[in-house]
Amino acid sequence: MEEEEQTTKTTSLFAAFAGEPALPSTADSGSGSAQWLQNNSFNTDLSVINDAVTKYNFTYDEEPEEEEDEIDAKKRTSRYEMVPSEASASSDEERRKKSKKKKKRRKESSGSRIFDGYAATLSSSSRKAGVQKWASSSAANEKEYYFDSRGDRDNLAFGSIYRMDVARYKLHNSKKVSKQNFFQLNKRLSRLEGDSDVDALDTKLRSGGRYWSAKYAAIERHKDLKRVRILAPRNHVKSLVADYIPLIDEGSDSGPVSSVEVVEESWEDEVLRKTKEFNKLTREHPQGESLWVAFAEFQDKVASKQRHKGARLQTLEKKISILEKATELNPDSEDLLLSLMKAYQSRDSIDVLIKRWEKILTSNPASCKLWKEFLWVLQGEFSRFKVSEIRKMYSNAIQALAGACIKQHRQAHPSGNATSIDPSIVQLELGLVDVFFGLCRLEWQAGYQELATALLQSEIEYSLFSPLVLSEQSKQRLFQHFWSSNGARIGEDGAVGWLTWLEKEEEQRQRLISEDASDAVEEGGWTGWFNPSSETKEIEIAGITTEGQVVVEELNDGSDSNDVESKDDIEALLKALGIDADAEADIKIKDTETWTKWSKEEMTRDFDHWMPLRANSDGVSHDDATAEGDDDEQLLSKILYEDVSDYLFSLKSEEARFSLVSQFIDFFEGRITQWTCTNSSSWVAKTLSLESPPYSLLEDLGKVHDILMRKSVNLSSFSLELLLSNSDDLNMRSNMMKFLRNAILLCLKVFPQNYILEEAALVAEELSNTRMNSTRYSVTPCRALAKTLLKNNRQDVLLCGVYAKREAFYGNIDHSRKVFDMALSSIDGLPLDAHPNASLLYFWYAEVELANNSSESSDSSSRAIHILSCLGSGARYTPFKGLVSSVQQLRARQGFKDCIKMLSSTGARGVIDDHSAALICSAALFEELTSGWAYALEILENSLTMVLPERRRNSRQLEFLFTYYVRMLNRNRMELKISKVWESIVKGLQLYPSNPHLHYALVEISHLYTSPNKLRWTFDDHCRKTPSAVTWLYALAFEISTGGSQHRIRGLFERALEDDKLHNSVILWRCFIEYERSVACNISGAKRVFFRAIHACPWSKRLWLDGFLKLNSVLTVKELSDLQEVMREKELNLRTDIYEILLQDEMDA
Repeated sequence: MEEEEQTTKTTSLFAAFAGEPALPSTADSGSGSAQWLQNNSFNTDLSVINDAVTKYNFTYDEEPEEEEDEIDAKKRTSRYEMVPSEASASSDEERRKKSKKKKKRRKESSGSRIFDGYAATLSSSSRKAGVQKWASSSAANEKEYYFDSRGDRDNLAFGSIYRMDVARYKLHNSKKVSKQNFFQLNKRLSRLEGDSDVDALDTKLRSGGRYWSAKYAAIERHKDLKRVRILAPRNHVKSLVADYIPLIDEGSDSGPVSSVEVVEESWEDEVLRKTKEFNKLTREHPQGESLWVAFAEFQDKVASKQRHKGARLQTLEKKISILEKATELNPDSEDLLLSLMKAYQSRDSIDVLIKRWEKILTSNPASCKLWKEFLWVLQGEFSRFKVSEIRKMYSNAIQALAGACIKQHRQAHPSGNATSIDPSIVQLELGLVDVFFGLCRLEWQAGYQELATALLQSEIEYSLFSPLVLSEQSKQRLFQHFWSSNGARIGEDGAVGWLTWLEKEEEQRQRLISEDASDAVEEGGWTGWFNPSSETKEIEIAGITTEGQVVVEELNDGSDSNDVESKDDIEALLKALGIDADAEADIKIKDTETWTKWSKEEMTRDFDHWMPLRANSDGVSHDDATAEGDDDEQLLSKILYEDVSDYLFSLKSEEARFSLVSQFIDFFEGRITQWTCTNSSSWVAKTLSLESPPYSLLEDLGKVHDILMRKSVNLSSFSLELLLSNSDDLNMRSNMMKFLRNAILLCLKVFPQNYILEEAALVAEELSNTRMNSTRYSVTPCRALAKTLLKNNRQDVLLCGVYAKREAFYGNIDHSRKVFDMALSSIDGLPLDAHPNASLLYFWYAEVELANNSSESSDSSSRAIHILSCLGSGARYTPFKGLVSSVQQLRARQGFKDCIKMLSSTGARGVIDDHSAALICSAALFEELTSGWAYALEILENSLTMVLPERRRNSRQLEFLFTYYVRMLNRNRMELKISKVWESIVKGLQLYPSNPHLHYALVEISHLYTSPNKLRWTFDDHCRKTPSAVTWLYALAFEISTGGSQHRIRGLFERALEDDKLHNSVILWRCFIEYERSVACNISGAKRVFFRAIHACPWSKRLWLDGFLKLNSVLTVKELSDLQEVMREKELNLRTDIYEILLQDEMDA
């Protein structure tokens, strides 16, 4: 009787039927009849939940009242019986058999008995001991329900999640579902439920699978599958067309809940809905460029869901029609025009596409972005590529942009006296410089190194050292006279600049005129036009000429005879080799080794012939082998004025001139401080056109490999650094550094006291006298040059700082301190315009001291605090003598605060120069050394938030600030949360996706503290959102160094090269070939990649020669011969004839 009463009081298992009494169990319940069903949480009043749900105003379809009455009637007849636990029946064999029979009957019973097995398996006796609290506990719960936000700690009692406690999820149905349908649904899907043991299921039930099986995956991908979507408020869509960030939400009055709309729609319904929305928005806002671009990109998403090619073509036509309409309404939008041309490229042939490009460029001749895209598309088209054709297109682009610059400058400054240049003209000139360097890279990579060097020499002379003339025609005539003379050009020994050369020529001409006039005065007595002595002079000259002609004729006769003899010898040798000299197409080469020798000789000559020969001199920076070359080769090396005249233009703005010089240094691989933001078009174009990585990037990739090797010993011995190692000739590098040093020293006359150029000149001097990476020298190699420069300008304190940094780099810290102390002590005596440079000098000095803090006994930290205290307090600098007092530290801290407040006004307008950035970094470094990293990070974070993100994205100084912020986070990572460091680096990569230092920091911090998969996910995310060559290179470096899966690495290569921009990246193709050859040892795969690479990048001679040098084991002689013929058809500069190799082999034999 007591058991019956207790059973009657027991609450039902399901809270939805808690109000109904439970019938007594007919089964045997000898063990106490399941006390766990007395949990008070099942007695919760459901009205609270109903009230919370009804405020979302979900619409449901109402059902007839008759059906509800029937459901209520069936509900009353539903009863649940208690089942004894398995543990109570486990001791008896008969009870075990009865339990199996009952389980079988329950499976076949109606829906009201589905859950009896669940109740049986959850009996308290089946649980493990040691669990702190169960649902059957006698202690009352403080709350009626709990939010489990940290997981179930009781799972520790089982060692894993209990299989009967795994949550089950059902499809959401926005319509009202009756309880009868609820039980019928459970009955139909009982095979997919997890209530019973999987092992008890038969084969048919197990084949149905779970939600991740192929059956349900196919259902998920079906276009008719309806999905529940939560739509954003309609008012938020207007932000797509807004050029500002609204301060208040226009729809805030209606409340956040009422603005959310829940719909259930299939893919076709979504396409229809979004198309209607885009049509409405584009009609309301026809000038919204972002709306039109989003509408066109949505068509790409639609096409990706379509299987048939015809449907995808129809979607492409729809996309083109959308963009054509958009360009009609916005004819000046470059983004819309680029999107339209990209869509045309997917549909039209290359001939039709070029005609469309020409039409667009005719109507928009002053658009740098359109010209760059057109030249990039034309350059990567294999079928139409020829160096002469691309060169002609570059000439048209440069002339059009230069004419637009002159026109805009005249309109903005009719009088010609421009104190400040309009920002639009500055941007146009910067774009013109980028196009010009695109031409130079093309010429260099196609094998015309002499022409590329001459183009750079001529443009720098023409833009930076030009005389003041009235018209461009007069300027070009004067420059033709300079170029055709024997005057030294920039970079050559004795070069003084075009303007100085003209002045000297004018002085010499005036001197000759004065000498002739003095000679005429001394002769005297004759004032007529006729000179009696002229006849005798003519006779003497005629006699000399006759004698000279005889000598020349004799010499010519001898040379002709020698040529005939040598020609006969060559023909005899060719006949001995079985080669007919008259039939070039019939050359028979039986061994690939001959082509290997040819490619090596071709590479060697490319290294030697990079400086142009002078028409009237023996050449500059050339070996004797050059003089022994063929006449044709010498003609190609002699660059005339006609070869460069079509690519000359004038620059008015200081920014464009400095960009020209900076890119010139970077072009010849000089070590220069970052001169522009990594988001600028100049930097992006440079990374896209790389054939081999620059030194800075190669150094960071080597550090990545070292970090990975330091942590584990089971990593791959290969690294991306080895795959991309540059094999350039050291002699070429030494001569190139001397050329750069001369050029930079001459450019310092135009940019006086520019510390970036001064540092580049000193580093070039070091590299010209030493090996590229050597730092073991007792005397700094640039010391003599630095002292010479300081003698010429003793007030250049930044030059002192640059020189002191170089001394510290070579380990001469005492000499470096003397130079720094001398420079800082002399600042007060300098003019006022030199005082702002003090912040850079102080910051460099403190950085040098901290870099020297290698031992515990070192006083570098105290020295750094002393240096920064002098800067912050504004006191006169004195050399370090002892520890800084607390009063001086307080004054310095207050001084830094005042300076940063003054900078906040200028920083809000986005105006932050190098001195301001150095001051902020100095303040942060001072706080880090004295108060701790928290205050230092706060200073940097506040400084970065002074500027809007868009301006921050395009500022070189703010990028330097963020990089320094990441470095400080990395230094203090042991005391910080790794999540903070990680999130900061990821945020930085979103702002600066091409910054190599941030990528290095990401690999370092993630490999030390996170799993490799998290780093892979991060790389994949950034490669999908903001693809850049730098991101892909670091992702590949990580996988290759860690010995990643070959499928993963090949997938990374393929995904990178699928991008429209990166498809023409030479460095990625070369790395892919080398990986297949050296790491994967798949030489046939490397051959396939090679053919794809030369089709994508036909201008890269280095890429073609990689096939000759690295794939000669799989390429046949016929294939190599055909490759050379194609190279000649594409007009690549080939310096070596195959006859020379054959003759050399014959002579060696």
